[in-house]
Amino acid sequence: MKPITLKEAISEELKDKEFAILYEKERIINRIACTVVELRQRQGLTQLELAQKAYTTQPVIARLERGSDSRIPSLELLGRIAHALGKEIVIDFKASQCH
Repeated sequence: MKPITLKEAISEELKDKEFAILYEKERIINRIACTVVELRQRQGLTQLELAQKAYTTQPVIARLERGSDSRIPSLELLGRIAHALGKEIVIDFKASQCH
């Protein structure tokens, strides 16, 4: 049996519509988490400081940054975080690489 790479395994799984939707959801959550961490650290803010500026709590910021919550953060929360960081939210649709 020929060994299969992770990329090949994921590519095969992405043919399943339900898997593809869940996979994309996880990618979005991860992308949000990484972006918030990077922007917060670049501005020298602690999670608590960002939370206060965004009118939320430190545990909410920590959960968002870990990407461990199965829910995608609300646009309301993301808007407050963006405003607190002096940024704006940009939503874009790109052509899907899977079919």
